[in-house]
Amino acid sequence: MTALHLLVQMARNSAWANDTLFDVILPLDSRVLHLPRPVFFGSIIATLNHIHSVDLFYIDALEGGGLGREVYTAQDFDAVDQLAKAQADADARLIAFCEALTEQNLSDLRRTERPDGSFEERVDALLLHLFQHQVHHRGQVHGLLSHAGVAPPQLDDFHLEYGRVPSAAAYWG
Repeated sequence: MTALHLLVQMARNSAWANDTLFDVILPLDSRVLHLPRPVFFGSIIATLNHIHSVDLFYIDALEGGGLGREVYTAQDFDAVDQLAKAQADADARLIAFCEALTEQNLSDLRRTERPDGSFEERVDALLLHLFQHQVHHRGQVHGLLSHAGVAPPQLDDFHLEYGRVPSAAAYWG
């Protein structure tokens, strides 16, 4: 498997994991999602909004969109169905970006706007960071669902043949 194929698979895995997570979250009462929880962002919905907004920040940087930190001025979603749709759209953009990559693109630099200035980062490093960020915070939502008395979905049965859940097949390439 090449580095390019691995990055595409990570983007597909992220889309599948988000869809799987939202399948469990969509039927929940809004109060469960907004209830204060013992986590950095304070609730399930706030953590999901954080994942989405950071995805938009990095996808914009990778695409060279130039929005920078302006992506954070958008209103967070209160309605989980709207957030699920917006996340699916972001996931599709990330998959398309990864599918269009070439070996030469991996070392290209992209500008990211930080509170203390503008920094250039390699495309491959930005992608790896983004995937790690997503996994980190989806894990928090997984724990928050348990805290709320909701059975969280299995999110790690994507890459291996053994145990791959049927829903992952639609995302595998």
